Amino acid sequence: MKYSGIGGQAVLEGIMMKNGDRYAVGVRKPDGSIEVKTDGYKSFTETHKWAALPLVRGVFAFADSMILGLRALSWSASFFEDDEETEEPSRFEKWLEKTFGDRMEKVLISFSMFVAFLLAIVIFLWLPMAAAGLLRSAGAGENLIALFEGVFRIAVFIAYIKLISRTEDIRRTFMYHGAEHKCINCVEHGLPLTVENVARSSKQHKRCGTSFIFIVMIISILFFMLIRVDNGFLKFGLRIILIPVIAGVSYEFLRIAGRSDNPVVNLLSKPGMWMQNLTTKEPERDMIEVAIAAVEAVFDWKAYEAENFPEGPDALGRKLLEEEMAG
Repeated sequence: MKYSGIGGQAVLEGIMMKNGDRYAVGVRKPDGSIEVKTDGYKSFTETHKWAALPLVRGVFAFADSMILGLRALSWSASFFEDDEETEEPSRFEKWLEKTFGDRMEKVLISFSMFVAFLLAIVIFLWLPMAAAGLLRSAGAGENLIALFEGVFRIAVFIAYIKLISRTEDIRRTFMYHGAEHKCINCVEHGLPLTVENVARSSKQHKRCGTSFIFIVMIISILFFMLIRVDNGFLKFGLRIILIPVIAGVSYEFLRIAGRSDNPVVNLLSKPGMWMQNLTTKEPERDMIEVAIAAVEAVFDWKAYEAENFPEGPDALGRKLLEEEMAG
């Protein structure tokens, strides 16, 4: 596997792909056509050198992905708004437009991020800690309590993903997520970016955000085993304070994993790759076409493959082609 530098995110009926300072959002519109929007985005780590330092950059990279992801999601959703445009805006909508004007979209994105952060704190920090407190009252040791809290957090995450995946929109979004991974894997294994080659590529990728979240939960277990406090409020506050530290460590591991084929790194990446089975589904052909359109809008895959694969696809790429011919 050759690192390409491209990454992406599934949006509503489409995919966002980013390469350097450029990103593209491809959407399958209700009429069946594909709309692609390209734009630029300067990440915080690019505009502030100190933010690009190891163990620090992970926090800002995550924030950048949230901001860009919400921006892309908002644009994709605009194609699927209700057709009832003649309806009178609500008083709240009028107040928002009057108060914030052109800044309304940015304000709504910031508010959405704030609410999402609060919900994540309650569901994935407070709830597992409260559940683990029951073991403490039963006289369990601190290591067992920390382990139980971590396992409970992972169980809550899995249950949450399974619950939301029951909705049609989320299920299709997970299919587009699979198409995103397949496109990147296709390119990074030296296969020409065609629908057929993308379809036979893997829907799992080591640089996936799902893997990042899983790594965060695993590393948090280790941190909370080593750092202990008795006071409940201090314990909860410490978990919030340590979020940037844990995210920074997790990002560095994911960064190494995404650029390495070291057997040990690959082995450590397996649990996160398995977790991706929850958030990626096999895409349909028309979804792959959207993914390819988004990639080609910001990434010259032909030049990349000519430079990195002068002799053709790598071993895995050749194996996939051989399997297709044999089938």
